[in-house]
Parts: sequence; structure tokens; C-alpha cells
Amino acid sequence: MTSTLRRRPAQRRSVERVERMLDECALLLDEVGYDALTTKEVARRAEVPIGTFYQFFPDKQGLVRALALRNLEAFLARVGERIATAVLDHWTDLVDLAIDEFVAMKRTTPGFAVVDFGEVLAAPGGPALEGTNHMLDAAMENNVIVADRLRALSRDLLDAPAGSGLDRALLVAVEATDAVLKLAFRMHPDGDPDLIAECKLLVRRYLADHLP
Repeated sequence: MTSTLRRRPAQRRSVERVERMLDECALLLDEVGYDALTTKEVARRAEVPIGTFYQFFPDKQGLVRALALRNLEAFLARVGERIATAVLDHWTDLVDLAIDEFVAMKRTTPGFAVVDFGEVLAAPGGPALEGTNHMLDAAMENNVIVADRLRALSRDLLDAPAGSGLDRALLVAVEATDAVLKLAFRMHPDGDPDLIAECKLLVRRYLADHLP
């Protein structure tokens, strides 16, 4: 999150203020959507002066970028915790686990239905607002970063040599998952369970050609 901020909060009070602003941003995204989100309302609801907001965030987009990065870190932490405690008999179990955690966050995490890992959706399931596929990094698309972080997280569980082939396969898997789960949430507000199951099957079968 700190790489998206104008300055890093050093004191506990500043950290709490930044977290409150991100929390209120997430709630407002669910309530009014991205277009109607304003920095003034975020600051008011977080009970911070508007000047304090601009000490940490350059604008609304910077705020949402920080929220997206916090979401990604939370997702990776949840997957990591599940990996540490679950019995994974096969790499396909990791696919199911990661998709389940993503779906759970879509259903329960404030703002996640509008902004998950950077892309801003006009409504749950899309379409995405133009230009938001580079919210996390100006040079790389959001899904490239997500795939890279998942590869790093699961490196020890994937019995396959690292390299461009595996990196490409994981990126394709992330892109496919993103597309099918968008469809699932367009079809049903909680995600169509049959489409979620099809997503898992699709990714397992695709990666079977790249992993033992």
C-alpha cells in the first residue's frame, strides 16, 4: 500500500487515519460506485480533514489504487493461511483454494465487487472502466502482477521448473479465471455456483498441460 501513497504514515494515528479512509472508500464504492465517489465524502466519513487526505493520497484514483493493493495483499494472506493449514494432496487443490478465497472476498469484502485488484467495474461482473487495467503498475497490467504474486506464493507447491513457460501459463490461468468469474457474478449477485465450478474445471484442465 505504501508505494501508492504520497507519504508513508509513520505514527500510529496516521496509520489508523489511512486505514479509515481506505475502509470508507470501500464502503462508498458499494454504496454509490466509483463515478460518484468523492475525496470530500471519504474524508468526511473517515473523520479526517480534507487536507489530511491529500497529505497521503494525490486524488481519488490514488486512493482506489491503494485499496486495490490492500485487497491483493489481503487475498494473498488468506491464500497463504489456507495453504499453511489445509491438506493439499495435489496442485489442483491449490486452484480450488485460490478461487474459493477470491469468491469469498467478492461476496463479503466491502468494495471488492467494484474494485478487486485494480480494475474498476461499472457494476459487479463488469464492464471495466477504461484505463483501469494498469491501476497497480503503469508498466504492467493488473493480472500480470497478480499472476506473478501467485507464482511466488505457490512456488514450493508447483512441481514444475520456473521459467517463462510457467509464468505464461499462470498468466493465462489468471486471465481465464478473471473472465469466467466476472461472468459468474453477472449471472448472480453471489456468483453463479455452476459457473464457479466450471471455472475451476477449466483452470485445472488447462494447467494440467503445464504441471505434473
